Amino acid sequence: MKVVIAGAGAVGSSIARELLANGHEVLLVDTKPEVVARSGLRGVKWLMGDACELTVLQEAHLETAEVLVAATGDDKANLVVSLLAKSEFGVGRTVARVNNPKNDWLFDEAWGVDVAVSTPRIMTALVEEAVETGDLVRLLTLKSGQTTLVEFTVPAGHWADGRRLGSVSWPEDISVVSIIRDTRPITPSDDDVMEAGDELFFLATEEAESRLRDVLVPEDERQARGQRESLSQRETRG
Repeated sequence: MKVVIAGAGAVGSSIARELLANGHEVLLVDTKPEVVARSGLRGVKWLMGDACELTVLQEAHLETAEVLVAATGDDKANLVVSLLAKSEFGVGRTVARVNNPKNDWLFDEAWGVDVAVSTPRIMTALVEEAVETGDLVRLLTLKSGQTTLVEFTVPAGHWADGRRLGSVSWPEDISVVSIIRDTRPITPSDDDVMEAGDELFFLATEEAESRLRDVLVPEDERQARGQRESLSQRETRG
């Protein structure tokens, strides 16, 4: 697979290193010649220039790439590169780095972005996923913000403990994509029985995500959780 990466900073270089290790063809585009030596990358192709300029992307033969990764430290540049990749070169998939979470709303189909990656939001999700048993945690937003990957860890005593996946009336636009049990991934089927400690992974539309939360975290549990948090905050202030 040919991947073009705009931006050879720490993020772009790290992505390139992983892709090279997996046997992919990588072209890095950057404005600063000194990044070539600094990156320490071997086997990557380089193009010096501003990826926001159409002539540079033409020189990169972007139309032959399967994926464009906009990984610069400038959100405006990442949006422009993504839009050019889609509208001018017909790249099948674009992945764009979001530097400022306040700009998340811009990274959508209108700007040619298939997948927006916000490091602060991912880190927040991973922290929540590590501590929030019994709550629905969003891990990633896919495909122009229309689909999300969410996780739910089944707590002891939860209604799902001991229930078959196929016996649950899941909301529409929800798909159970994986179960992790004792660190092992399981491809889910209707006959699989959920157990306490299972990590359930779902793909859902944003609207369906709220309905899934209603199913997995009943209103009385959300109220009890809110009361516990309020009590903890009062004790901390006291």
